[in-house]
Amino acid sequence: MFFASVARSMARAPRLLQPVSSGRLPGRYVSHQEGLPPLPVPPLPQTLERYVLALQPIVSPEELAHTRDLVRDFLKPGGVGERLQKGLERRARKHENWLSDWWLKTAYLEYRLPVVVHSSPGVVLPKQDFQDRQGQLRFAAKLIEGALDFKTMIDNETLPVEYLGGKPLCMNQYYQILSSCRIPGPKRDSVVNYARGKKPSTHITVVHNFQFFELDVYSSDGSPLTTDQIFLQLEKIWNTSLQTNKEPIGILTTNHRNSWAKAYNNLIKDKTNKESVRSIEKSIFTICLDAPMPRVSDDIYRSRVAAQMLHGGGSRWNSGNRWFDKTLQFIVAEDGSCGLVYEHAPSEGPPIVAMLDHIVEYTKKPEMVRSPMVPLPMPKKLRFNITPEIKNDIEKAKQNLNIMVQDLDISAIVFHQFGKNFPKSQKISPDAFIQMALQLAYYRMYNEACATYESASLRMFRLGRTDTIRSASVDSLKFVQAMDDSGKQEQEKVELLRRATQAHRAYTDMAIRGDAIDRHLLGLKLQAIEDLVSMPELFMDTSFAVAMHFNLSTSQVPAKTDCVMCFGPVVPDGYGVCYNPMDDHINFAISAFNSCAETNAARMAHYLEKALLDMRLLLQSNPRSKL
Repeated sequence: MFFASVARSMARAPRLLQPVSSGRLPGRYVSHQEGLPPLPVPPLPQTLERYVLALQPIVSPEELAHTRDLVRDFLKPGGVGERLQKGLERRARKHENWLSDWWLKTAYLEYRLPVVVHSSPGVVLPKQDFQDRQGQLRFAAKLIEGALDFKTMIDNETLPVEYLGGKPLCMNQYYQILSSCRIPGPKRDSVVNYARGKKPSTHITVVHNFQFFELDVYSSDGSPLTTDQIFLQLEKIWNTSLQTNKEPIGILTTNHRNSWAKAYNNLIKDKTNKESVRSIEKSIFTICLDAPMPRVSDDIYRSRVAAQMLHGGGSRWNSGNRWFDKTLQFIVAEDGSCGLVYEHAPSEGPPIVAMLDHIVEYTKKPEMVRSPMVPLPMPKKLRFNITPEIKNDIEKAKQNLNIMVQDLDISAIVFHQFGKNFPKSQKISPDAFIQMALQLAYYRMYNEACATYESASLRMFRLGRTDTIRSASVDSLKFVQAMDDSGKQEQEKVELLRRATQAHRAYTDMAIRGDAIDRHLLGLKLQAIEDLVSMPELFMDTSFAVAMHFNLSTSQVPAKTDCVMCFGPVVPDGYGVCYNPMDDHINFAISAFNSCAETNAARMAHYLEKALLDMRLLLQSNPRSKL
């Protein structure tokens, strides 16, 4: 199937996604959303010309010549390309966003590998200074209160509209991340959202020692509980879940989606189980009170926390302390490590990080003095009846998960030598500078360029998710080849670096405007499937397979908080690279698979640091003349 390889690539890149429902946003946002333009369908000749250009650095001259012939065929007047393009244009006239439903299904809901590592990103927050249960529960209580404060802005529609280059952005994703959950299905999953309806959710799920609790976070008058009240409720939960001999039911959510769908249907046959599962699905979000991680040296601590955020460390550690289908799971461990993991279908990284920035700021506020507290009822423990069949499903899920945990190679580093201020001082886009450093690092390691995915936001358009910035370009290849060529003058290398960063900037602008090639090509392919025409040769071509095999899957997710997002590679022999450029340092998380002998996250990190330093030295040694 066409999407098998593309979804594998696209769905795991810093991949960002589409709306969970095209349902209208409430009140004030309706007019804002309706004021946004629809996603355009780019002209066909433009996309195909840019496609051939994007192939140049990554395929052989013979393959390129063959692809040019296929493109000429595809573009013939009255031919298949024209028919599919017209179909797409018709679709665009009928839908709020011609891509969003397709993207949600192909990149996420029909993607069958586990969401753990393969799809759900994690975020590593700065380590907190508590070392005990009291500190853990106190911080968790403040975090919950901060999240509820953010929820109030969503509910009251007082969340400020975001802008990019002076243009308002689609705010739909913010309405999809709370009170939502993914539900496994035999061939395709679905996402449910309980935020809007007659009875919006008023509880969160708390998990401790693999045991789940329903915690109401609003008083009878509708006001959110205070930090003190939440803290007392968390203490009650902690005290009633001391034994760890419980079956880690949450581990079922780590499985391959088809296996989990089967186990899910089996699990909810029982009335008690079904009620417990529904409570988790309907909750506003989940908070995971984790056991401390195994002690490790400071230099690998950050990488170990990144792994904890992505998968929980395996069945013996915290992986059973999760419900990975839940859109939002905040993680607070007893040793001060904290962060979150989110299910990717409803949202891209930036709205998640914007919410996190708000919450982290909120946790720093001084405590308010409160009036005496009314005693609150005991939080409800969610019970599960474990049949031998369910126990068997849990054991299988544990085995599969532990293999995945062993396979994930992740390196989270802080590049201390400079941050985004340096490229800015050189009048270079920090993102383009970092992307060229990645191209240089990869070229030095493998002596070739590769298809590179960087997420571009399409939120300038109604219900927009992402398109692909293809960082490997004709210009980037010229630069990386010249960089270590002793026959080239330094000044020429500087010019090639500047040209490569400008080309990247231009592609980024093009992508943000809805003029990139990847989603358009995907649309043409899906249109062919929908029209039941035989798959055009253009999409069966070797070049297309190479173009969609993203050995570098990357994303810039900037945050005010000194944190970093992380995700797994999207192909077996690739890297997942996420970064947050701060003023004077850059946070990176680099992932690879141990099962691939050719990839190594720490080695990539080493080459990336060297590339950044060499590029700085090149620019500093050859300053621009001030004319």
